[in-house]
Amino acid sequence: MNAGRFVAGAALAVLLILGQHRQVHAKGLASIEDASAQEVVDGMANKFARGVANAATGWLEFPKQIHITWREEGAARGLTVGPLKGVGMTVARTLAGAGEAATFFISWPGFFEPYMDPAYVWEKE
Repeated sequence: MNAGRFVAGAALAVLLILGQHRQVHAKGLASIEDASAQEVVDGMANKFARGVANAATGWLEFPKQIHITWREEGAARGLTVGPLKGVGMTVARTLAGAGEAATFFISWPGFFEPYMDPAYVWEKE
């Protein structure tokens, strides 16, 4: 196995695991001024990990949207409208992830809240 691919895979796995960590204390904070230094660092780390995870897994929106549209609106719409939704959501989630990773040091929106809802592609809408 190529050492570079192993390191990249391991780094992605760590970021995905870190991305699952929820901010227990920071959720109720109104602003960065009310937070401790540790809560700010945790918020930055979570925003960065979430951003990298969404940038890397944004493509999963394509099959997800086909599946959801098929299940909720039928096969015909799932095969016609689903791919269109999938392309749009793939672009949106990938760009939102890149934006979160690039601006992890800014406590916007809210207190390091996710740009998209749900925060990750694998969460229920």
